[in-house]
Amino acid sequence: MDMRKLVGENFARIRQQQGLTQEQVSERSGFSQQYISGLEQGKRNPTIVTLYELAQALGVTHLDLVSPQS
Repeated sequence: MDMRKLVGENFARIRQQQGLTQEQVSERSGFSQQYISGLEQGKRNPTIVTLYELAQALGVTHLDLVSPQS
């Protein structure tokens, strides 16, 4: 699977499970809502630092964003 798509799907799933909007995650993380939308669509290629910061905003680890779901 494409890593961008995997990260986007994991990010969207975790965000939705927590009942958060893209706007709320934007406020928590400092990344724009447009960036988060692009990430969830698999259109962004985040750096490891970005992954870490986004994971922190969701209260998960960066590994939760890059690991395939079983």
